[in-house]
Amino acid sequence: MKTKLLLGITIMALAACGSENEAATDERPADEAAPETAVEAAASPLVIEEAVLREHIATLSDDSFEGRAPGTPGGMKTRSYLAEAMAEAGLEPLEGSYEHMVTLVSRTLDPEASSVGFTLPSGERPLEYGPEAVFWTKRDDTSLSIEGSEVVFVGHGVVAPEYGWNDYEGIDAAGKTVVMLINDPGFRQQGEDFGGNAMTYYGRWTYKYEEAARQGAEAAIIIHQTEPAAYGWGVVEGSWSGPQLNLPRNPDETQPVALEGWVTLEVAEAMFDEAGLDFAELEEAATQAGFEPVAMEGVTFSADLAQTLEETESANVAGVLRGTEAPDEYILYTAHWDHLGMDQALIDAGEDGIYNGAVDNATGTAALLAIAEAWANSGVQPKRSHLFLAVTAEESGLLGSKAFASSPPVPLASMVGGLNIDAVLPAGESNDLTVVGFGASELEDVLTEVAGREGVTLSPDPSPQNGYFYRSDHIEFAKRGVPMLYVDGGTDLKEGGIQAGEQLASAYTTGPYHNPSDEYSEDWDLSGMVQLLEILAAVGFDLDQSGDDPNWYEGNEFRSIRDEQLAAAGR
Repeated sequence: MKTKLLLGITIMALAACGSENEAATDERPADEAAPETAVEAAASPLVIEEAVLREHIATLSDDSFEGRAPGTPGGMKTRSYLAEAMAEAGLEPLEGSYEHMVTLVSRTLDPEASSVGFTLPSGERPLEYGPEAVFWTKRDDTSLSIEGSEVVFVGHGVVAPEYGWNDYEGIDAAGKTVVMLINDPGFRQQGEDFGGNAMTYYGRWTYKYEEAARQGAEAAIIIHQTEPAAYGWGVVEGSWSGPQLNLPRNPDETQPVALEGWVTLEVAEAMFDEAGLDFAELEEAATQAGFEPVAMEGVTFSADLAQTLEETESANVAGVLRGTEAPDEYILYTAHWDHLGMDQALIDAGEDGIYNGAVDNATGTAALLAIAEAWANSGVQPKRSHLFLAVTAEESGLLGSKAFASSPPVPLASMVGGLNIDAVLPAGESNDLTVVGFGASELEDVLTEVAGREGVTLSPDPSPQNGYFYRSDHIEFAKRGVPMLYVDGGTDLKEGGIQAGEQLASAYTTGPYHNPSDEYSEDWDLSGMVQLLEILAAVGFDLDQSGDDPNWYEGNEFRSIRDEQLAAAGR
């Protein structure tokens, strides 16, 4: 489950998965000049054929693909189609196969057999599953219980040494239930003490649960607030109920807390009041350095969970265009092929129950194939290798990209940099492109050079506080050091300007997004998509020809990881 789709404006979308605890830069420091690069000025010979792009989008979003859910006949059909298309484009398989298998574990909570609640000074306070609380476990138990766990408010639940910040300072969280705020201190400060307004990875709900596990907590509960979360309670209630896909637990990783969950703001405020605490005052205190966790006297938490577990398999699909001079150096292109599948209840009722995912993300998957075919048709032999990776289970939490990046078939240090393509709106050409996570890496210098040749400018993410940079597949490579670039179409359309671009984006996010109506149409204007993809392909071409090794900008949270990675590899 995810939040993405920046689409050039501030939008509300689903929460996304990523996995590690780092902070992001929103923009390059004002006193830092752009690094010089050896990018060649030669124009890219790579031409994106609109007919090719259109055919792939139409095919992948056809009803016969049944919404491309992992582990389903439609998902298997998608994988076969991608492998065949990669072979036809002249890509070689990695390690003898285009498919890289990913084992997925489906966990389904039984709400009727499960319960959670607080014991307050006034008595028992059970929570209603759905309207008041959503909870689950990522442990491989079919049932588990928590009895009378002490409750502690831990602010934002952040341990960030680079900011001198530790919300767990002075408390042993082992066996306790930690309750925390969503987002990070910078959101509420609106200042520079904690990364400024841009969300850091410390603001992601995934990080908060992981940190709670590292601290030894038994349960971790996030208090929902719409503005700092960037989505309403309905998204929480709808997205974390029903079957939830995860990767099998890595025994080398910290075991997750027994219970992860959310509660509504109303539930939290009442609980704080019962404990003799003022929620508003503590929320304000949690934005200041030196915040100390607060034990909620007289409040305990208990839970009984029952779930079923089922293993299924899916696959990432990868193909390589082998370089002639530096075949062991890879330029990476990523997009997720999966979507939400089918809703049989809607189909049984005679309604459209197929989530075709034409924009999300048949567009990005088709883009991978179109760029690969552009190379094949160019007559140019690449110097470096180009790795085209269509990942599975993004909609379930970036699982395919996490599986690939955590156990890559080629060393991470050999990945020069990557381009991520996710949910490109069909629109006319634009005067700008939107860079999600603007100011992160030197790949932006290459992009600036390439886009400038076409008279296209770069626009920063207009909603950095929502953390969109952490909500698509590229982040699984970024947090492991690989410089990644996530670029979306612009909003300043050549026909209609910013108003037209914003209207188009708003119409999609409030309509077809994650609905069966996300369908392909022959009427789509793909000129803007072709424009974006030719620029991205040209970035890959320039990286190929120049031999440059872009890094993260100084001050970025991933810079030290990359430096160590390259040093260890002797690069």
